[in-house]
Amino acid sequence: MDRQVIYDLFEMKVLENPDAPAVCDEQRKLTRVQLMQLADTIAAQLPAQAKRVGVVMDHSVEMIAAILAVLKNGAAYIPAEPSFPQSRIRFMMEDAGVDCVIVNSRYVSILQGFSLISVDAGIEIQNITMKSKAEPDGLAYILYTSGSTGAPKGVAVQNRNVCHYIRAFQNEFHPDEQDTVLQYSVCSFDIFVEEVFSALLSGALLAIPSEETKANLDSTMEFVSKHHVTIISGFPYLLLEMNRLPILPESLRLLISGGDVLRASYITNLLPHVEIYNTYGPSETTVCATYFKCNGAVPLKDGTYPIGKAVLGCSVEVLDENMNPVAPGQIGEICIMGGGVSQGYVGNREKENQNFVTFPTGQRLYRSGDLGYLLPDGNLAFLHRKDKQVMILGKRVEPDEVESVLCQCPEVRQGVVKPYVDEQNLSYLVAYVVPEKRHSSISELKKKMRQRLPSYMIPEYFIQMEKIPLTRNGKVDTKALPVVLKAGNL
Repeated sequence: MDRQVIYDLFEMKVLENPDAPAVCDEQRKLTRVQLMQLADTIAAQLPAQAKRVGVVMDHSVEMIAAILAVLKNGAAYIPAEPSFPQSRIRFMMEDAGVDCVIVNSRYVSILQGFSLISVDAGIEIQNITMKSKAEPDGLAYILYTSGSTGAPKGVAVQNRNVCHYIRAFQNEFHPDEQDTVLQYSVCSFDIFVEEVFSALLSGALLAIPSEETKANLDSTMEFVSKHHVTIISGFPYLLLEMNRLPILPESLRLLISGGDVLRASYITNLLPHVEIYNTYGPSETTVCATYFKCNGAVPLKDGTYPIGKAVLGCSVEVLDENMNPVAPGQIGEICIMGGGVSQGYVGNREKENQNFVTFPTGQRLYRSGDLGYLLPDGNLAFLHRKDKQVMILGKRVEPDEVESVLCQCPEVRQGVVKPYVDEQNLSYLVAYVVPEKRHSSISELKKKMRQRLPSYMIPEYFIQMEKIPLTRNGKVDTKALPVVLKAGNL
């Protein structure tokens, strides 16, 4: 994989076996050569000098071809889910400075005023051959993540960054023509990058269920069985739901958890049947920076799994405020170096880009803002964000620590702890609990938490939930949690 260009690596797979299946959805299945030809068909419609191209499409064979078309044209794709708020989609496209947007015709009204290229399901493949313009240093995509200012910020990732990550993925998981990878993630999260390019650049089949299929776990698992899916990458909450299944699809060989903390209780029934990895890595460092295999491993005292060791071509250090390494066991900031460190944020993001450090040697480092520590065996343990600390009764409290204790109580299937402020700007905690049994005793739950936590760290309010709401990305949707208002002592 000397050539660090995504499209060139895909083309190599086409030349190796043009008639091998490459991608399928619930309407259409294409071989590698057909996917390449469909990408050429779409690339022929792109402006020759386009450098940034939006993609606002339903997940489908055509969407994957559109992304390949953009990459082949030497441009970067900027993905957005059509279901996102219109204002957010337009902000992303404007902030990225797109030259045009590839869109399903049903979504044209969302993007009025932009130069649009309509591509719909079933588009006919034309006999067109386009020449690749992609270069290793050229941008591959811009992913928009939540920004501290309230506006999303775009992370600019190069072709060489993605090729680095695919090498690391192949080194650990060995995907090949016998594998089928489920395309489950939304396009704006970098699990999508892992799904799509680990499949296409390794010769595996990429299988794309419809939104209706993904809306229900049983129908998703039926799709997994029907298409003999072997690899699923997703958030811990997907694994938590799969853990409750009476039978796991026989085809599965690998589950990859990322994007949030993986608790041991989430995978108790899965471990005997399939390999499970806990992974860690900000979008700024291209998908994942560390891997940890859970099978046969002992969870940490807080009931979570370590995030492991650096992936191939990457190094991870735990540093203090002065960028000096801390001793094993001491808490510091997780800092990442290597082939995955991206260009940084697009637009006027001078303050945020200070988290990217370039050394005189040219080596780049990303300060993640996450705290962790090294275990005696060299694995890394993740703690929490630096900026999530609140003050309660004059004492520092980490809501994640309270949440960890809550989730270790046997009465709790899933729990979330969120801080709020009252009318006097004083912080308090609210716990949202999905109980193992319908009628659980809050008094007993508090009693168990007090065995581990001081009284000021016990949430003031507990709300019983049927389920914890999740965003389209698969993370906890904190904005959808019911708000408990507390009056100040006026």
